[in-house]
Amino acid sequence: MSVTRKKPVITWEKSPDDFRYDEPVDDTIQTPIAVALNEALYMAGRLPKTALASTNIAVCATIDGKLTIKAPDWFYVPYILPMESPSFGLRSYTPYREGDVLAIVMEFLSQTKGEEEYSTDSEPPMGKWYYYEQILQVPTYAIFEPSSGRLEVYELKYQKYRQRKPDENNRYWIAEVELFLGVGQGKRENRTGNWLRWWDENGQILPWTVELLEQQDQLLEQQDQLLEQKDQLLEQEQERERSQQKEQLLEAALAELALLKEKLNSAGINPEDI
Repeated sequence: MSVTRKKPVITWEKSPDDFRYDEPVDDTIQTPIAVALNEALYMAGRLPKTALASTNIAVCATIDGKLTIKAPDWFYVPYILPMESPSFGLRSYTPYREGDVLAIVMEFLSQTKGEEEYSTDSEPPMGKWYYYEQILQVPTYAIFEPSSGRLEVYELKYQKYRQRKPDENNRYWIAEVELFLGVGQGKRENRTGNWLRWWDENGQILPWTVELLEQQDQLLEQQDQLLEQKDQLLEQEQERERSQQKEQLLEAALAELALLKEKLNSAGINPEDI
């Protein structure tokens, strides 16, 4: 006998003014990964002021009259309404009431976390998979394991998440930000390993600030090398000109000496006897 699951009543209520959500970050690598994603978007001009890209902010929905909260490791909202108190930042986010529904949500697996990211449990504490798929209905859900570099991307189709296949570069086109998402090796935050990276439509990676600075240093170094080569060429040219001038002076002196010998010979004087 099949059991029909009761469809939950979902509303989008304003969070209390004194709302606090202090769930700690489970792994020291999770926040740096999220920061790196945001930084690359911002440096490339791909993070509009009206958008929200954040980590570990409570995303709220009221289900059957009860406030339900999940804090994604990273998420992106294309448009949010102006904040009432922008100087304090967001403490929580409620879709539809405060802006668009989340377009992308990501979870970063760690050894200290369980399998909540894959949990379809609809009973409290509700699984994240169920919450993103059935309650929020986020179009794109990505799960990343930094230690192995494994990246899974799911697309919401017919109210169910379907796993996507990467392209020939092992990347995924994310239409919501018009960028490719993939895994790349990198070093930052005193860590060398697997990082989530963005690539544009032309296959160019969106660099971090430290990479832009390295590129700038390389350009400056190349510029210094070109200036040094220019100075060397200029010095060589000046030396060549000095050598030519010496040769010209010598030729002129020899020509004058030959003319003098002719005059002496014409006067009946042997130059060798002088």
